[in-house]
Amino acid sequence: MKIKRFVALSTSIALLGSFGCGGTASQDITVGEYGSLTGDKATFGIMTKKGIELAVEEVNAAGGVLGKKVRVIVEDDQGKPEEAANAVQKLVNQDRVVAVLGEVASSNSIAAAPVCQQGKVPSSTNPTVTEKGDFIFRVCFIDPFQGVVMSKFARETLKADEVAILTDVKSDYSIGLAKFFKEDFTSHGGKIVAEKSYAAGDNDFQAQLTSIRDSKPKAIFVPGYYTEAGLIAKQARGLNISVPLLGGDGWDSAKLFEIGGAALNNTYFSNHYSVDDPSPEIQKFVGDFKKKFNQVPDALAALGYDAARVLFDAQKRAGSVDGTKVRDALAVTKDFAGVTGKITIDAHRNPVKSAVVLEVKDGKLVYVSTVAP
Repeated sequence: MKIKRFVALSTSIALLGSFGCGGTASQDITVGEYGSLTGDKATFGIMTKKGIELAVEEVNAAGGVLGKKVRVIVEDDQGKPEEAANAVQKLVNQDRVVAVLGEVASSNSIAAAPVCQQGKVPSSTNPTVTEKGDFIFRVCFIDPFQGVVMSKFARETLKADEVAILTDVKSDYSIGLAKFFKEDFTSHGGKIVAEKSYAAGDNDFQAQLTSIRDSKPKAIFVPGYYTEAGLIAKQARGLNISVPLLGGDGWDSAKLFEIGGAALNNTYFSNHYSVDDPSPEIQKFVGDFKKKFNQVPDALAALGYDAARVLFDAQKRAGSVDGTKVRDALAVTKDFAGVTGKITIDAHRNPVKSAVVLEVKDGKLVYVSTVAP
């Protein structure tokens, strides 16, 4: 008989799970983490890792979980789906972790989630991540909501009734976000005047942008990652496209500014929190993170921090690190005071929480609004 021992949590991310009793016979509770520590989207994994490190440091300083210290084993998936699956296989089957934290990118979470579900170990924004099984949870909002947020912002705040979409066809995240944006936008009378695509790793978007410019949109939705978004902004402005560019949480990285520079003015994207929020909880997190790492925490750091804390809270309420018991505790999480908002887990193991819209202005992220679910 196999012992159900793990769950998976996704931060933008999911909570994943496995078989066995990792950490229960030792002085430590061993948790796994996988993410892109190298590769073209490395800032995602690195910042998530730092957020988790801060949460672990805090919980251990307060006595740990169930009287034991928490230890994290980290695997680099290089931002590749196949490596994500391999990383989780190792964490679950060799390291015998009791839970898995990760991943940020939807394609990687989708690849790894079945491994966690099979092992019953508790473990991105793409809605299919948690559909892989009942041991998969997440702390980030999902793309149907994020798509609606940016559709509503385009229509109501920017008064843009004609929009073009530029999608990364290699990304489940980008494809899904484009789909949900389009559905909501057109259902409210908006018109999509052009739909163009590119593939992750491309660096020349002149042809797509020229065609989009000729369609005369009032805004352009670019639901991709920061690696291409910054380049697209620069090339768009070089083609005299001055309309607002819109994106999702995949834009959030300090590297975005390095790539896009001043071309990013008049761009907006949905995100999980704002460092300018005066909330005492958020300001404490920002201050503690800056003190430890000497940098401002982005949304991925905040989500990593929240994912770890939600897991620890569930383990404490369960009184155990047994996967099934922790899963049951996660499933009834209600109004957890996260840095990225109050987190209540719904019947599909997704959080009910708000999103914020941020404007990129003169190299800084400026809070614009909060949108409730």
